Formats: sequence, structure tokens, C-alpha cells
Amino acid sequence: MQQQITLIDAVIDEDGLSLEQLAALCAVERAWLIQRIQEGLLVPQSQQQNVWRFSSASLLRVRRIRAIERDFDAAPELAALVADMQEEIDALRRRLRRSGLE
Repeated sequence: MQQQITLIDAVIDEDGLSLEQLAALCAVERAWLIQRIQEGLLVPQSQQQNVWRFSSASLLRVRRIRAIERDFDAAPELAALVADMQEEIDALRRRLRRSGLE
């Protein structure tokens, strides 16, 4: 299963997702995403020819933020802060695994 997730991540990160693709995969409206981008809570991977592109990390981040907002009736800023903390915890766990401590 981990290999399949890694392959999906590689395919997504190669070209990135469009705003429309990201919205569809996360079951959110384009306007919802645009608002979070404008507020600085979500940063596109790149902007080529005035088209935003998003990585697999953005996909996970949007899903987390949306779930936190929905499940806890959280403000977008709070949901993004919790997502930041979850991302940091994930990064620390990866470092522990790489060093053989977990």
C-alpha cells in the first residue's frame, strides 16, 4: 500500500494538480480553495501561465484543513494551524524512522 501511495505522489508531483482537480479530489468548491489561497493558508506549488498547480502535499493539507473545519467547526486559520502541526509531527516521525529510532 505504501508503494502505491508513493507512486501516486510521484505522478501528482510530476505535473501537479490544477485547481479544479484539487477541488474535485477534496470535494470542495473552487471558491473555498481560492479563499484559503488568498488568506495564505494554502500555497500553490507553482503558477505557470497564470494557472496554479498543487502537489500531493497540498492534497493532503486541503483534506486535513477541510476535515478540521467540518469536524470541529473550526475557523480556517485554526484549521490551517492544526494542519501545520500535523505536518510537523509527520516530518519528525519520518526523521525518527530514517534514523532508526522509531
